Amino acid sequence: MKRKMRVASIIMSGTILTSALTGCGGTQESAATPKYEPASDTTSTYDYYEEETACADDASCEAPLAGTTYSSKNANLTEGNNIFEGEYNTESYDKPEENGYNLVLRKPLSTFAADVDTASYSNVRRMIEDGYTLSQINPDAVRPEEFINYFNYELNNPEGNDKFGITTELSTCPWNEEHELMFVGMKTKDIDLREAPESNLVFLIDVSGSMSDDDKLPLLQKSFDHLVGSLPDKGKISIVTYSGEEKIVLSGESMENKKRIMAAIDSLEAGGCTNGEAGIQMAYKVAKKNYIEGGINRIILATDGDLNVGISNANELERFITKKKDEGIFLSVLGFGEGNLKDDNLERLADCGNGNYSYIDSLFEGKKVLVDEMGSTLVTVAKDVKLQVEFNPEKVNSYRLIGYENRIMRDQDFNDDTKDGGEIGAGHSVVALYEIVPEGSQSAIALKYQDDKTSEDKNEGSQYSSEYATVSVRYKEPDADKSQLFSIVVDENSFHENGSENIRFAGLVAEFAMLLSDSEYKGNATFTDIMDGYKQIENTDEYKDEFGQLVRLMAKRS
Repeated sequence: MKRKMRVASIIMSGTILTSALTGCGGTQESAATPKYEPASDTTSTYDYYEEETACADDASCEAPLAGTTYSSKNANLTEGNNIFEGEYNTESYDKPEENGYNLVLRKPLSTFAADVDTASYSNVRRMIEDGYTLSQINPDAVRPEEFINYFNYELNNPEGNDKFGITTELSTCPWNEEHELMFVGMKTKDIDLREAPESNLVFLIDVSGSMSDDDKLPLLQKSFDHLVGSLPDKGKISIVTYSGEEKIVLSGESMENKKRIMAAIDSLEAGGCTNGEAGIQMAYKVAKKNYIEGGINRIILATDGDLNVGISNANELERFITKKKDEGIFLSVLGFGEGNLKDDNLERLADCGNGNYSYIDSLFEGKKVLVDEMGSTLVTVAKDVKLQVEFNPEKVNSYRLIGYENRIMRDQDFNDDTKDGGEIGAGHSVVALYEIVPEGSQSAIALKYQDDKTSEDKNEGSQYSSEYATVSVRYKEPDADKSQLFSIVVDENSFHENGSENIRFAGLVAEFAMLLSDSEYKGNATFTDIMDGYKQIENTDEYKDEFGQLVRLMAKRS
């Protein structure tokens, strides 16, 4: 598969953003009622292994998280690896501490916002293709859930009037033979964009000097041209640019005038400093002016992430975007280029704006994100989507959610309609993997004073003795304030020793992410094992084949 040749070296950028944006979230006092009662009163929701962290509410998110800046200036690589000795970058990443195991008797519930991006995978793919070795990949750049969700899976479609189709499965864990994997996938119905509501799209484009590289503004222009060409001839498009000053290039241009829109995109040139806050404010003014009641109102921000000039308070910017989201104008974010990508900031902006964060490293990826997957980005079919899994202590001793560290919610927030969840678009899917320690396995943890059942009681079991877990989904219709709930059970019939290609491939991707981030839970995972496992996958496509090639590249460098 041919890709656009990227620039050979990592570009030196200007200043580093010194304050990272904080995440949005909240808390609430009422707790969920467990279905699977343990042997004694052990239903407290604290984490047995590690303390949960959550933002109490928007107002309490005043202390910005410190972003991690990774520098490869000490790298000593050959020219053939596309990185030259003595050069460095100012890319910044931030990731919470990796999820640990939770003892089911202490914490039976796992709750997170069903919202996921894919930027991490395509960004790390760029690093691998540019010649990075394992030690040169910043572990914080690797978000396992984004690796897993980058790919397509054979998921159940919604039936009848159902909002989601749910797919669950259990199988053995490839990197730890004593453990098992649980696969949870949810998918919405596909939609033809020609049948979607009218769109009011505002392209907010960074044209500062740092965007001049081939893998930034020129790639952005080609990608946006493909987007415009694929959209139906209804609705309107605006273009706002920012560098030393913000500029309205187009305002409310009819989608029917695609040649004029493309000409405006192609005419953009990079130069000057960056004033991201002023550009964002101008974009929202334009979006409000052209607002379509009942339509799709969205800003698409495209930048290398350098929003460090003109932002007086990162928290104020975050609250501004959150307020505009509540007024019906959403924000999606596209990251471009290498050298000064502010991944941590871009992800948080998208989270606060009810949008997706994607990283475009090639025209191939641009078409995937802006053409093939645009329906799931533009058309929201459910909002505040939350997923909660209750594990049965008769079957599961402990578990850990792979990834989603920045989507974790307090268990009591699941039933609280004032707490934000994730937004899911048409044809969108969300996949989660849990690593499970089965009850009775050698690595299971026993609690002496809380296991007071007799042997006879244990053998008899409860009415739920065949169930591993119950998966519950809570969501709101796009224009509703009250949520709806549905649940399914994962039982012994869901277990398959060898597993379907869904769970086997997702497991391989999770292994790859754990190796790249040097996870303490990687067990016996090796690049060789992943390559061997991939040979057994029959339902492949160009994206999965590329994954196999990335694994081979890293195997050679390790």
